[in-house]
Amino acid sequence: MSDTATLTRTVNGEELPHPGTYTLDKSHSTVSFVVRHMMVSKVRGHFTEFSGDIVVAEEPASSKVDVTIDVASVDTRDPQRDGHLKSPDFFELEKYPTITFTSTSVHGGGGDWKVDGDLTIHGVTRPVTLELEFLGATGDPYGGKRIGFSASTEIDRSDFGLGWNAALETGGVVVSKNVKIEIEAEAVLKA
Repeated sequence: MSDTATLTRTVNGEELPHPGTYTLDKSHSTVSFVVRHMMVSKVRGHFTEFSGDIVVAEEPASSKVDVTIDVASVDTRDPQRDGHLKSPDFFELEKYPTITFTSTSVHGGGGDWKVDGDLTIHGVTRPVTLELEFLGATGDPYGGKRIGFSASTEIDRSDFGLGWNAALETGGVVVSKNVKIEIEAEAVLKA
């Protein structure tokens, strides 16, 4: 196992990962979402199939992220709801099988990093900003070098053409427009 000091560097007094291209480790990462349901609770879901690369540049602001998510892998622990999410009312899986995120800029510092990028859902691309936290770096027992990040953002799903809803008799709607996206990423340095 590697000494973590050899896996990070200090830039402007802040610990950051060494430059390189890191591939998401799907078995140790999650791409999830949270949405209000019936105005009284929050429902969580995630995608089990996704891939992506994180390119950490020598100059942190030049770093890049590209992620592709398989819509068919949506899992909310309710097969009927998952089927509805895959239908034309929401993701329209047959026509739009993937969700993508491609970064356009990285900025910040002092533990307050942001990644701007283009998020494409349901064939609609909109700019979003991910709030990013670098969690650290470590070596694994197999000689690999790993980094970890947490990221989150909130979107209005209707901006992406996901407008289905139903009114409640007591006021409000079945599904809120606001969706929180949460990402826990562990990535391995490519050899």
